Formats: sequence, C-alpha cells, structure tokens
Amino acid sequence: MNSKADEIFGQPRITIHSVAAAAGVSKSTVSRILDERLPRSDSETARRVRKVAKELGYVRDVSAASLRRGNTMTIGVIVPRLTDTVMAMLYEALAKACSRTGRFAIVATTDDKPKADRLAAESLLKRGVDGLILSTAREDDDFPDDLAKRGIPYVLALRTDGHSLSSVGDDRLGGYLAARHLLDLGHRRIGVIAGPSYASSSRGRVEGFKQALEEAGLSATPAYIIPSTFGIESGAVAVETLMNLSPRPTAIFTVNDNTAIGALSGLTKLGLSVPQDISIVGYNDIPIVSHLPTPLTTLRVPFEQIASNALDLLAGDDSDDDRIRISAPTLIPRKSTAPAR
Repeated sequence: MNSKADEIFGQPRITIHSVAAAAGVSKSTVSRILDERLPRSDSETARRVRKVAKELGYVRDVSAASLRRGNTMTIGVIVPRLTDTVMAMLYEALAKACSRTGRFAIVATTDDKPKADRLAAESLLKRGVDGLILSTAREDDDFPDDLAKRGIPYVLALRTDGHSLSSVGDDRLGGYLAARHLLDLGHRRIGVIAGPSYASSSRGRVEGFKQALEEAGLSATPAYIIPSTFGIESGAVAVETLMNLSPRPTAIFTVNDNTAIGALSGLTKLGLSVPQDISIVGYNDIPIVSHLPTPLTTLRVPFEQIASNALDLLAGDDSDDDRIRISAPTLIPRKSTAPAR
C-alpha cells in the first residue's frame, strides 16, 4: 500500500523510477535529462524521456532535488595543467559552451597525479558544482568508478576509461592519418614519440599508426617507438634517442604538439633540418605550431565539438550505445613534412 508521501490526491506519485522504467533508460539518465539546471539535450533519448514524463504526468520535486544537490549552475573541470595548451584549449571550449547555457565552469589542476585528482574533485564538490568533467583519466586508476558508485555526475573528456560517459577525439583515426600521410610521402622508417601509456589518447594514436603500417605491409619496429610524457622536454630527449638508431628514421610522428616542438628543438641542436633531413608530424594543432619557423604538419582536434558533447552527456544525452562520443580529427599538412629522400 502506498504511503501518503507516495500519493498525490489519492493517486500513486509518478517518480523518476516510473519514467525510467517506461522509457527504458536508467534513473540517472532521466534525472539528468529532466534537470532544468543542466544544458537541454535534443537527442532521441532525451526527447523520448521528456515525452514519457509528460504522458505519465511526472512533476519534478524541486525541494527534494535541491536538498540532494546544490543549484549552483556550475560545472567542475579537472585538467592536468593549464600550462599545457591542449588542456587550456579544452577548458576554454568548455567555458564557452557552459556560458551559452547560462552555466559557469570552474577549473582545477592536478599535475596529472591520481591523488590530486581526488582532492580536486572533493574540493569542487564541496563548492556545490552540479557535475564534473575530467580530462585526467588513467588506465591505472579507478577514480571514475568511485565517482559512479557515489552517484556523482561526471564525464571524461579527451581521455576515456572505455566505459564511463566520455567525449574524446578519434585518436586511432588520427594516428592512422599521420602514418598514412608519411607513408604516402615515401617514408618507411618512421619513429614515434608515443606519450605515456596510461593515457587512452596516446595509446589510441599509436595503435592507429601501427594499423596504417600493417596495411602497407610494414611492421612497427619496437626500437622506433619511444615512450614520453606530453611535455616539450620529453620530446627533445626522445628525438635524441631516435637519432642514435641505425638506421635512423626518416620521419617522426609525435602524439602531441608539445613533444613535436621539443623534437624540433632537439633536431636543431643535432644540426638536422626539417623537412630536408627528417619529416615530423604533431597532434592537436595548438595555435603556435602554424607560426613556427617551419610550420608543423599536425592533426587538428575539434575541441569545441568535444566540449559540446561532454556537456550534452553530462545533461543526460546518452544511451547504452552512445556512452562514448568520438569526434574526428583533421590532418593539416604544412611544411614540416616532405617526400622521403
């Protein structure tokens, strides 16, 4: 028998559980879609949920919702560091997307350290943010799963753990396009400055690179794939290792523009010219790389689309087959690549 709290004028109250069951989605999905504080989604799932809610006569319990979670109209964004131009570009895109929907983005930096990620999240949650967007997901860390268990709305951006709501670039495609570009120029010995293995973005780019080589009847030489961080100095160190190989590569693919800049610096110190002696491809198309003395060939990442998708997902615009939204990069050929000699 229903209690008074579960009835309205003698009729059973329509709850989020009722709407979720009728729409065939999870309770959390219904909650996000019907939460007027979050950006409104116009996906097929969102339209179906709103239609079912209207047909059932669902009325959101505003007082209960406000007790469960603050109404601050803010989103917490966690990035490794804002000195990394890629992360600064992501945050700016998220801030603009939030502004268009009357929200505000607050950023916290963690130096890509798992313990700091947790501390930053707790600090943002204490300030009443309505959800979190994290660009710090690591293969060796279950922090997103901890958030899920606590029922905290979150979305991963740029990196993914493979199952959480995520908005990422098509890293595998980007690595494939980079390798295909160099192969088409006649390069067969191609080095890779591979980034850290804990980041899905760098792993995907290397996997796509290897796929293109395999399709060309080549195999990736392990000695030509050098692990690195995402930093400039790491690129300079890695390129010195590559140039000490025999035979050395005629081209290099770096999984981000920062390491490409470091590699360019390292090549100059070694007395090598780009692209006369060696070609190089970066990734992300940060603003500075088109203005370098030798403008960098790179893959352009659609940060605004990734940001928009992340906010849509946080608002409940998801289904079982659309939990990870992937945005395609674009190859931008410039003067740092040339035919092999």
